[in-house]
Amino acid sequence: MLKLVRYLRGYGKECVLAPLFKCLEAAFQILVPLVMASVVDEGIAAGNTHHIMASAAALIAMGVVGWVCAVAAQYFSAKLGAGFGTALRDDLFAHVMSLSRSNVDELGTSTLVTRLTNDTSQVQDGVNLFFRLVLRCPIAILGSIGAAYLVSGTEGALFVVVSAIVFLLVWLVMRVAIRGYREVQHGLDGVLLSTAEQLEGVRVLRAFGREDEERRLFDDLLDGLWHRQVYVGDVSGLMNPLTYAAVNLGLVVVLYVGGISIQAGNLTQGALVALVNYMSQMLVELLKLANLVNTLSKSEACARRVNEVFERVPSMTDGELSADGLSGSIEFCDVTFSYPGAAAPSLSHVSFSARPGQVVGVIGGTGSGKSTLASLLMRFYDATSGSVLVGGRDVRTLTLESLHRLVSIVDQRPRLFSGTIESNLRLAAPDASPDQLEHAVEAAQAADVVAAKGGVAGAVEQLGRNLSGGQRQRLSIARILSRGPRILVLDDASSALDLATDARLRHALASEFPGVTQVVISQRISAIRHADLILVLDAGRVVGQGTHEELRRTCDVYEEICASQLEGEEVRHG
Repeated sequence: MLKLVRYLRGYGKECVLAPLFKCLEAAFQILVPLVMASVVDEGIAAGNTHHIMASAAALIAMGVVGWVCAVAAQYFSAKLGAGFGTALRDDLFAHVMSLSRSNVDELGTSTLVTRLTNDTSQVQDGVNLFFRLVLRCPIAILGSIGAAYLVSGTEGALFVVVSAIVFLLVWLVMRVAIRGYREVQHGLDGVLLSTAEQLEGVRVLRAFGREDEERRLFDDLLDGLWHRQVYVGDVSGLMNPLTYAAVNLGLVVVLYVGGISIQAGNLTQGALVALVNYMSQMLVELLKLANLVNTLSKSEACARRVNEVFERVPSMTDGELSADGLSGSIEFCDVTFSYPGAAAPSLSHVSFSARPGQVVGVIGGTGSGKSTLASLLMRFYDATSGSVLVGGRDVRTLTLESLHRLVSIVDQRPRLFSGTIESNLRLAAPDASPDQLEHAVEAAQAADVVAAKGGVAGAVEQLGRNLSGGQRQRLSIARILSRGPRILVLDDASSALDLATDARLRHALASEFPGVTQVVISQRISAIRHADLILVLDAGRVVGQGTHEELRRTCDVYEEICASQLEGEEVRHG
């Protein structure tokens, strides 16, 4: 928790006023039993009505002032907690966005979502409660013990013993609870991961009739989390009954010893009433302290998980040079890349170059490294060895922001966001004119999609669920074209398009964006056969590169792909 104290900056006033008002409330609370003792001994016993009325007025005044202090403390602590939580989430989200893809892969998307939402909320609740009770509870407890000493030294010593026993019980329970809360949070990560996978793959599960099996697996996962939560709840639940038992046993002893002292004339009835009130107050404060410790235990476990993300240093550092003004040339120089923990490289000794305006086709079997090549060009990952150059500069020397203005990618799984067609198009080019957007839509062969939705103001649901796969792909291509990239990477971006639409798209890109260097990754020969340079990948290695005709003569792997897709005379060599 101490590492997150920096998010309290700017809330110095609230950090002081929240506990201060709570301390004032506790001070007035400590005075109440003394006034009650005076009412019993000097008012009721002596029949002094004036003293009773004056004491009643004093109690009412202290109650009103205490209530005002409590409301003020609640206001400042709530403001402090909300500000702390906002700053923490904002900084954590910014840090997550600065991590590389390899960092995110290592941590996992599900745990990052849990830490950004549930964990930060738990920490915020802990901060709110901490500033409300961190001073109030100790002051109220110590004040009750001190006032009890003023009333009777013997009874005051008993208060110290009861407090020590309760503190020991709280410490023992806290040690076990913190460890349990960490396990619960890890269990929530697993539940979130399973939920996300099943919701995203619901069509596949239904297609194979796996609903019942997945429901059983999910139930088992929930059952494990339930057992962890029940165990932690049982342990944490011991705090209140143990505190009640210890304090009430102390109260019995107070009444017993006090009764003997009254009979001996060493204690007045009003003093005994005050001692009972102080013991009751201490019971309430110890219960509040136990709940505070319980909440802080959760917050501590969650704060550790949040700090684990902050401590994760981005595996890639941003370059210092700008890519603005660079040409659209591409060069891979003996590039080898391995994913973290992978047994073998995904790309091995890949070398090729492309001049500005050329079209590079990339083809190969599943798992041959095609998408990895695109990720290295976008610098989603850094090459294990070798170098990737755009415009003659190593991508590691360029700022990511400027690199992504120069190089744009349309992923094989297009992602649209809820809103309108225009809002999705403007994600890539916020300042694009309506004519630019229209030109991009027409070049991407998406004019009919826009027209069917009633124009660019047409609604797009979350993830583009109200659009077909081909429509989403065309709008994603239009979104990239609207920003005018110098290098365009199409990672199987037209897989859902029919051959005629795909051909019109390739023709529009060639005629309307002639200076753009294209890297076309596809499983279809028709999509890359007219490229200026074709790379054939197999198990991460370039087994052939050249034009379509050259590869038909020199590359067996390429010929096998052609034989499986082309018919007639094209199957035979020139």
